[in-house]
Amino acid sequence: MDIQNQLKAIADKISKLKDKIETEESTKHAFVLPFINALGYDAFNPTEVVPEFTADLGLKKGEKVDYAIFQNNIPILIVECKNWKESLDNHNSQLFRYFHATKTRFALLTNGIQYRFYTDLEQTNKMDEKPFLEFDITKIKDNEIHEISKFHKSNFDVDKIVNNASALKYTKEIKKCISEELVAPTHDFVKLFANKVYSGRLTEKVMEEFTELVQKAFNQTVSEKVNDRLNAALNKEAEKQQLDTIEVKEEESKIVTTDEELEGYRIVVAILRRKLPVNRIVYRDTQSYFGILLDDNNRKPLCRLHLNAGTKYLGIVDTDKNETREIIQSVDDIYQFEEQLLKTVDFYIN
Repeated sequence: MDIQNQLKAIADKISKLKDKIETEESTKHAFVLPFINALGYDAFNPTEVVPEFTADLGLKKGEKVDYAIFQNNIPILIVECKNWKESLDNHNSQLFRYFHATKTRFALLTNGIQYRFYTDLEQTNKMDEKPFLEFDITKIKDNEIHEISKFHKSNFDVDKIVNNASALKYTKEIKKCISEELVAPTHDFVKLFANKVYSGRLTEKVMEEFTELVQKAFNQTVSEKVNDRLNAALNKEAEKQQLDTIEVKEEESKIVTTDEELEGYRIVVAILRRKLPVNRIVYRDTQSYFGILLDDNNRKPLCRLHLNAGTKYLGIVDTDKNETREIIQSVDDIYQFEEQLLKTVDFYIN
């Protein structure tokens, strides 16, 4: 199972079990260990995953982090877990101490639902205050799965993750700033645009007016960009449907229904009309065979005629929709299979 499906399975498990999970220990076993396994590490192999890993710092002994993940006998990721009901906001100081003591480059703080990955971008061997990757596993996005996969045992590369962590962290912070400015533009933000389009003095009254204008302009710009993307996607889909229609028509143009096939159809109708109204027995010709269906439904084949090759066949259909080909010399031989054809009708009407 690939990592995307494994993470989805964990999310499904959380929605079903979380109300039954009461303790931190249960959270670890139900939610966090499956996540570690999804990263390709064996949670029951002490050379890969060490529970209650000692992270002594100076005179402070007995400090233990919940899990340390090892690769080549070196800790590459420490994991601190909390009860799924707890907020993570007040617990990164504890992880901060562990990070410095273990000399790892990555730390994970999680309650099994919220995940926060940290590194030391700002000062070597000193954990940053803000995570570079943060997600809710029950609402996970494709781009987040892509970043998580970099921690997989088969992909893990310290330098690549650290180099990318800076872009992730600051992009996230910039997006947060943009979102805040869209909701409530700051004085400096409004002033930046007002100076570009207004030549007069920026009085308090003018700034009030431009605050509303800047907010409106940005929201309209975002809406227009979204609409442009939607229209582009719709146009692309319309083009695809048009191409599909052309392909279908090209395929249909290659199909030639012969007089012999129509004669075979009339013989099948003559047999089956004992049990079915004629209007329920419909043919559909294809390049591969001449199909005869119940109610013009592809899922209800009555039989198939294969008459355009050297050897002619009548295809008899069983209860599992499997086809048995019977050799015939001419369409008149179809009458010899009257019993089997009527039996196929019984599969559907009974």
